[in-house]
Amino acid sequence: MPIRPATPDDPTPARGAPRLRLILTPHKSLTPEGFVWFIGITAGLISMPLLSIIGTSVFWALLPFLIAAIWGIWAALQRSWRDMELYEDVLLWDDLIRIERHERRRPAQDWEANPYWVRMTLHHKGGPVPNYLTLQGGPREVELGSFLTPSERSELKSLLDREMRAA
Repeated sequence: MPIRPATPDDPTPARGAPRLRLILTPHKSLTPEGFVWFIGITAGLISMPLLSIIGTSVFWALLPFLIAAIWGIWAALQRSWRDMELYEDVLLWDDLIRIERHERRRPAQDWEANPYWVRMTLHHKGGPVPNYLTLQGGPREVELGSFLTPSERSELKSLLDREMRAA
């Protein structure tokens, strides 16, 4: 599950240890081993029709296109994998909630508010994704866990509700 408690190291030692720290990450279904298997099997299946023409001039004419197709699949999967290197760090103290969003090729974004004044809304309809979760406190409203599944966002809302009420 992409919602997991973080390690006990405290990112802000002046405040003390947070009451709750979660690191939200998107699910990656393709493991490194699965990536190797997928590329290998794809290369084998794409090259099967070429076995009947090995040694002919047609083989050499088609080989660059086969290599380009395999490289294109490899590059697209690598790019997709790198784009999923994002996470949201949720830290909750009794008097502060802080969300930091870290994305590849973008500066980190952060948001802070007093949990007493935070209004959390789960938009079942009308958001960019089903069960769109937003937090509003202070001057702006932020989304949380847009890369999570709808059920994971519902679970995250109930967990944060429970912890913020206890704070």
